[in-house]
Amino acid sequence: MQRSIYIRPLGIYAARANTEAPETPQEVWGGLPLAGGPLAFSALEVLERSPRGTIRRTIGLGDLFERDWGRNTLAASDLVEEIRAPRARLAGLSMDRPRIMGIVNVTPDSFSDGGLHDNAAAAVAHGLRLADEGADILDVGGESTRPGSDTVAVDDELRRVIPVIEGLRAKTDKLISIDTRKAEVMRRAAQAGADILNDVSALTHDPRALDVAAESGLPVMLMHAQGDPKTMNDNPQYSDVVLDVFDFLEQRVRACVAAGIPKSRLVADPGIGFGKHLAHNVAVLNAMSLYHGLGVPVLLGASRKKLIGQLCNVDDPRARVPGSIAAALHSLAQGVQIVRVHDVAETRQAIAVWEAAQAGSEAGLG
Repeated sequence: MQRSIYIRPLGIYAARANTEAPETPQEVWGGLPLAGGPLAFSALEVLERSPRGTIRRTIGLGDLFERDWGRNTLAASDLVEEIRAPRARLAGLSMDRPRIMGIVNVTPDSFSDGGLHDNAAAAVAHGLRLADEGADILDVGGESTRPGSDTVAVDDELRRVIPVIEGLRAKTDKLISIDTRKAEVMRRAAQAGADILNDVSALTHDPRALDVAAESGLPVMLMHAQGDPKTMNDNPQYSDVVLDVFDFLEQRVRACVAAGIPKSRLVADPGIGFGKHLAHNVAVLNAMSLYHGLGVPVLLGASRKKLIGQLCNVDDPRARVPGSIAAALHSLAQGVQIVRVHDVAETRQAIAVWEAAQAGSEAGLG
């Protein structure tokens, strides 16, 4: 189902606003909390689909409640509530401040670090280093989903990831996520100690994935991708990429809830680089705050990706760390709760400075 109205919070600033639902327009003019976190928003961009394209207008919060939006009035009100409401803990991890997801690739062919940690001992050691550097979640993956990649057999993927999950589980209490599209890998990873399921196909690749995810009782990260990794970037097409991604993720959230996975256990990832060219990726990155309207935590995965190389003329993915940090901070300033990164120590340092500057502003310091 395609929406006709969307709302993106603007005027985002570091301040904890009134968490009570507003009773009058005057109560919201000073701002509302963004997803119950440390940021608030004071304005909105209202986007409406039309035969002529997307109509955009910027309004104050009070204008939303004063204006008659016709048949979209209820939809607009519901979206504001989804944007405002605090997010549930993710596997016990609070979503009230930025969280870092460290990437542990157990693959020979990942775009940035393929082959560096493609045996269990090396991958476990790498995961523990990321944990020491400040990662809140360790994301273990055994199948590269870079553009042009081939599918990995289930048995091969299991041989790669299960020993790593077991090794990490024995040595750290950090959350562990399994990055997979396959139901059997999800099931076995959960048995091995994984805390979160992270699926780049949003549980659409494997027909058993929805049921297995529901049975596991684990949180699920749902990512948008247009097409299969082998061909997804050949010729991606969108009516409006930002809104089309929202529609897909909203549909997947509804499918999960219908399958028995509570909304409180879901995370949304708009899928930078997955079935998107440069202009698509930049548009999504610019509009990350829109996805708070899904009512779940939002994840950004832009670390070392091609868009950074295209924007900065940097071919080596490992030389894209500064651009990766810039993308992460830009998204955190829009209220994104989780950033998935290769470079945990560098990202943690950048976030610490950003948080200090935000806190200083709120306290009237400096």
